[in-house]
Amino acid sequence: MNIVPKKEGKRNDSEKNQSIKKEMIRGLKFGLFSASAGIIEISVFSLLNELTNWRYWPCYLVALFLSVLWNFTLNRRYTFRSADNVSAAMLKTLGFYCVFTPASTILGNHLADTLLWNEYLVTLLIMLTNFVLEFLYDRFFVFRKSIDTNHLAKKKQY
Repeated sequence: MNIVPKKEGKRNDSEKNQSIKKEMIRGLKFGLFSASAGIIEISVFSLLNELTNWRYWPCYLVALFLSVLWNFTLNRRYTFRSADNVSAAMLKTLGFYCVFTPASTILGNHLADTLLWNEYLVTLLIMLTNFVLEFLYDRFFVFRKSIDTNHLAKKKQY
């Protein structure tokens, strides 16, 4: 019996390379939009921290809320290009923040107010943790089944 390798192997490798490239671009976009959300978060946090007499946690919560809203809006449309129900996706994201926000607020407050760590260092560490966890959560839960379904994805491929 003569076994001849199929030429489809190269096509599958090409598709695999395209998929990897697509995910790398998606990760880069998420990173850039998250950086812009991070600028919003640290700016709002800084203004509230410096101009009010508030403790760490209210400054952090207001800044977090504004950055999440910004990040969700941009990443849904441009990174994950999802045509899925906005309300459903927002509720899933809310679920993430129902866990992340209390945990990060309590930890951040403990580090900044009890252990007297620098508020900006604490905020940056929490922002980095949020970046990694939110990308994974969005990619594999929130937008998993609706990636590349909006009009932008259908109009133009990467």
